[in-house]
Amino acid sequence: MSASAPASPVVERQQMSVDIAGVGFGPAMGGFLNTLARNLLNEDGTPRLVSSVSPGMPLQVICYERADGLGFGVSGAVTRARGIRASFSGVDLAQIPMAVPVATERLVYLLDPVGASRRSLAFRIKDRLLRALGPIVRLRDHAVELPFTPPFLRKHDGMILSLGQFNQWVSEQITSSGVVQIWPGMPVSDPLIEADAVTGIRLSDQGVALDGAPGDGFMPGMDVRAALTVVADGPVGAVGRQIDSHFGLPEGHHQREWALGMKMVVELREDSGLQPGTVLHTIGFPEPEIFGFLYVHPDRLASVGIFIPSWLRSPVRTAYRYLQHFMLHPYIWRYLQGGTLKSWGAKSLQESGRHGEPFLAGNGYARIGEGSGSTNVLTGSGVDEAWTTGTQLAEAVIELLEQKKPFTKENLEQTYVRRRRASWVDKESKIAADSRNGFQHGVVRGLLGTALAGFTRGALSFPAPKSAQTSTSTMEALYGSRIPPAELKQLQQDCAAHGTALHDRIMDRCGWPQIPFDGQLLISHQDALLMGGSVQAPPAYANHVVFTRPQLCQNCEPKLCIEMCSGQAITRGENGVPAFDREKCVYCGACLWNCNAANEKEGNINFRAGAGGLHSALN
Repeated sequence: MSASAPASPVVERQQMSVDIAGVGFGPAMGGFLNTLARNLLNEDGTPRLVSSVSPGMPLQVICYERADGLGFGVSGAVTRARGIRASFSGVDLAQIPMAVPVATERLVYLLDPVGASRRSLAFRIKDRLLRALGPIVRLRDHAVELPFTPPFLRKHDGMILSLGQFNQWVSEQITSSGVVQIWPGMPVSDPLIEADAVTGIRLSDQGVALDGAPGDGFMPGMDVRAALTVVADGPVGAVGRQIDSHFGLPEGHHQREWALGMKMVVELREDSGLQPGTVLHTIGFPEPEIFGFLYVHPDRLASVGIFIPSWLRSPVRTAYRYLQHFMLHPYIWRYLQGGTLKSWGAKSLQESGRHGEPFLAGNGYARIGEGSGSTNVLTGSGVDEAWTTGTQLAEAVIELLEQKKPFTKENLEQTYVRRRRASWVDKESKIAADSRNGFQHGVVRGLLGTALAGFTRGALSFPAPKSAQTSTSTMEALYGSRIPPAELKQLQQDCAAHGTALHDRIMDRCGWPQIPFDGQLLISHQDALLMGGSVQAPPAYANHVVFTRPQLCQNCEPKLCIEMCSGQAITRGENGVPAFDREKCVYCGACLWNCNAANEKEGNINFRAGAGGLHSALN
């Protein structure tokens, strides 16, 4: 039976059996399928690993991906690429479109050039000191290039990648083998769970109304039975979250810390001065909690973006406008001015690291990639780690198949989990485990705690807070010193009455300047959806964002799901209940972790499987 109640009445579903069913195609699944595909056949073309469902045939492996294309991943990544290089020994990774070795790397502290940033006393004192010591610290364009990049952050021997281009290249290597199938545009709605074992997956129903009710062309999603289900659907994937809900998390583990990453791919002007392979890491602006990056690809393309973390406790936090203010910082703008937007995107990031690790294996299933807690929260690195967990699982699968052992929890733990625990991925995740603890006490302590954990290789770190702070601060607590309480209340009432988001009004009132739109790089949020990677939502699928208890939404203010929505797909609807437009949804998942009811066991947003999303291979 399905792990969650089906949206439609009980219907007869087609059945198919395979040996291995994969959910989600990204770096982790790429590593898994690439390694597996190389070992399915002998040199003479006969099966090395024989299928149990199709006797005499090679192992039957199918991967289902929600997005319509395999090259639509959203990330501008810089990675040391240790695991990736090991998989492609002797291959020049620079042949991948938009890939280039890291040449130079700088860590830059950005001061506030407009005076609107919400900075603590410690930050204000530090900024004044830096300005006073300008010539000594080489202050330029309201920024200080730090004299060195900490070793734990450095990617000096790595690669700059476009995740979309990397995924596309990897998928071509895999499918050219002819022994593995990858199906894009096929969302998986549920895991099939029977007697505490995962026995396969259920594909999403098609031919349904937005509420999931069967229509004239109703086609029930197929049940795909598999001896092993490999779950690599990321931090907000429907299958991974349902498995977590059913089996729970290991004792003491949590997934409360998140970030939203938003980026643009920019075509730089010819005389920008930035060379391919340049990596810039930034801290300090537009808010002290926000980290930024700029990575330079070949052919005058650059990925520029920010991370909005869960410890930015503003109830009107927004990513898009903050991204534009980041780009307009004098230090960054001197490179970007005159550039042209080529692509845009956003995604959620699981920032709990090792503390967010679920059960990695169970009867009939295994978890790999970001949803398995592989991201290193100290180094801010996840692509290579995800890839490596996929290769480790593939090696374990090959070992079990050669020994003719079933995919039980015990066997997977003795092969896959054992490999992972003995690897650099696990060792470095232990070092990083408590590196973010300080951010629960403030940005300065957070930065100090990160440095402490990094330089001592995890031996020293700030203690974890006694109770995790997952909620936002109140409007009055954050903005009461800048905006009189009566005016603050009036702003909220005006926005509620007119059905508009609150963040622009608050930022305007706090002194953030208007964005000088140029129609080329600085464009409206809605224009970014059209110019920077148009959203496509195939018809005949149900809405994948559902507000489960509308009555909770009516009195919820401010509505973080609206303020934080990456594509403005969630707006104010009737009676205070948010309205969802899947034609604008980029599947970032920000609404899921920004719901004010997220502290409750169930939350108030059901983020289900769905097709479509952003369509831009440059991401």
